[in-house]
Amino acid sequence: MGGKNPFMKSDDPPPPQRPYTLRVIDEGGHEHNIAVDPDKVPYSRNGRPGSILDIALAHGVELDHACGGVCACATCHIIVRSGLEGCNEPTDEEEDQLDDAYGLTAVSRLACQCVPTGQCDVVVEIPNWNRNLARESDH
Repeated sequence: MGGKNPFMKSDDPPPPQRPYTLRVIDEGGHEHNIAVDPDKVPYSRNGRPGSILDIALAHGVELDHACGGVCACATCHIIVRSGLEGCNEPTDEEEDQLDDAYGLTAVSRLACQCVPTGQCDVVVEIPNWNRNLARESDH
């Protein structure tokens, strides 16, 4: 899937302008350190260009995204442990979807909508309850 949600009122935020490191802590506690090169953004069609979902999937980090990254569910719920100040502000649509996320925190975001600017390194955690146990295997 992938693409753009036609019901989203806001434009995509600008992609990162400088290199930074994205550290993703997955459900098993494994850390994935990704050197983000702004010249390679976007990596895919999943989520906003330069989003944490876009970057994570392109670097082999599994992150559920039932809607294809178009802000129509909350399966890509992440917790931003540091670097939130270097990310775009959540839209009303993202906040509406987050209302349905289990274990919501003050620093919760949807990976498909959260786009770091590159002004600082970012550390995110994929909550262990976010695992879709009924997903299909890779094709």
